[in-house]
Amino acid sequence: MIKSMTGYGRAVGVFVDKQITVELRSVNNRYLDCAVKLPRLYAFCEDAVKQAVKQSVSRGKVDVFVTVNLTQSTDVSIALNKPVLEGYLAALRSVAADYPVRDDISVSTLSRLPDVFTVEKAEQDEDALKAQLLSVVEEALAGYDVMRKAEGEALAKDLTAKANVILEKVAFVEDRSPRSVAEYREKLYAKMQEVLSSASVDEARILTEAAIFADKVAVDEETVRLRSHLDQLQTMLKAAEPIGRKLDFLMQEINRETNTIGSKCSDLEIARTVVDMKAELEKIREQIQNIE
Repeated sequence: MIKSMTGYGRAVGVFVDKQITVELRSVNNRYLDCAVKLPRLYAFCEDAVKQAVKQSVSRGKVDVFVTVNLTQSTDVSIALNKPVLEGYLAALRSVAADYPVRDDISVSTLSRLPDVFTVEKAEQDEDALKAQLLSVVEEALAGYDVMRKAEGEALAKDLTAKANVILEKVAFVEDRSPRSVAEYREKLYAKMQEVLSSASVDEARILTEAAIFADKVAVDEETVRLRSHLDQLQTMLKAAEPIGRKLDFLMQEINRETNTIGSKCSDLEIARTVVDMKAELEKIREQIQNIE
């Protein structure tokens, strides 16, 4: 089943002392581009999160947002950084002694100065933290994948319908092409009769000219290849692996055959049909940009 490159997933994990929330969003991109936003305490998990995403996603710009809310107090100690404090005090007293300013040094003033206090947290078990985070990431990825599959299924139905429309147009071209040759032969015969008046028309010359015209406008090879490419498209839409890039290449081949038919045809009805085919192909091309 094909998957869309756009999707959203969210999961919340509740643990003894924290709640971890993971959100994933993705949009179309030629390759996989994963950006992870983590709290500072979990920065060491960035590569692990990217690897988890890489296991599930092959293309798309994926943004992962992680928030952690503590539900219980943790072991935190606040210590006075005496050397820094004494340095500030000496500098402030020097200012008061050397300049006509009021000496209003207070505890509140000192507490707002950088690095006067140091905050020390109890050492964390990084393996445990990573395991907790990745469990929530996997849950978010599962929900994200469900959405991408649902959108992919809708895309597959739409592409199948558009491919069937093109097949109908191909069938019309296959039917119309030989008739256009017969009509050309009749027009040529009538024109030669008009020019030659009562003189007899050279049937061999008519046949030769008609054969040359038929060879120039023959599109049998192109329609056969078009049918083959469209069959391949239907097969690819049922594949389990990512097919977005393959579809890009296949569309190039389908466009090439359609353009060749358009360049060969001199029949107005076939020309109009080719225009309709190109319109459907453009719709398909836009849709496959959403496929992983």
